Amino acid sequence: VPMVAPGNVQVHVINSTLAKVHWDPVPLKTVRGHLQGYKVYYWKVQSLSRRSRRHVEKKILTFRGNKTFGMLPGLEPYSSYKLNVRVVNGKGEGPASPDRVFKTPEGVPSSPSFLKITNPTLDSLTLEWGSPTHPNGVLTSYTLKFQPINNTHELGPLVEIRIPANESSLILKNLNYSTRYKFYFNAQTSVGSGSQITEEAVTIMDE
Repeated sequence: VPMVAPGNVQVHVINSTLAKVHWDPVPLKTVRGHLQGYKVYYWKVQSLSRRSRRHVEKKILTFRGNKTFGMLPGLEPYSSYKLNVRVVNGKGEGPASPDRVFKTPEGVPSSPSFLKITNPTLDSLTLEWGSPTHPNGVLTSYTLKFQPINNTHELGPLVEIRIPANESSLILKNLNYSTRYKFYFNAQTSVGSGSQITEEAVTIMDE
């Protein structure tokens, strides 16, 4: 098997889900056989928004021939990763380069995990929601937009409310009675807004 590890391994983080890794080629005489390529082993150490550690799954990408760089796609935003590089010949892999640590920046969050509308009265509705399963960063706020829908399914004026990130419920007051409303709800990080969840609910009729 090859005798030495690739040197001077550098990681360039391009965005929250993509990184580029560079290395110096090993001297050909240390390959001790036919140079087939280089393998990059990489794995997520932890999410920076959650402290939970889970089973570490190592991923391997093979770059054929005498390439000295490769792209690592499909990374998770706002996470800490490690990687190393090994040279491969027909017999197997050489030793691993020292582990390099790199961090991906924040991304936009996934949609809130649920939006539930309860306790209808003549002029109010209670909203409850769950935080995104994948915050992909530090949540800064939620945005709620809502509008009435009349009997011919036309949409009325849209109202927008910013809600602090640590809230998980809200009572909407001063609504019209016996009216159907459509709600659009999403979360934000400093990078931007995540995908929204939609729901409809009706205030109760005049007693």
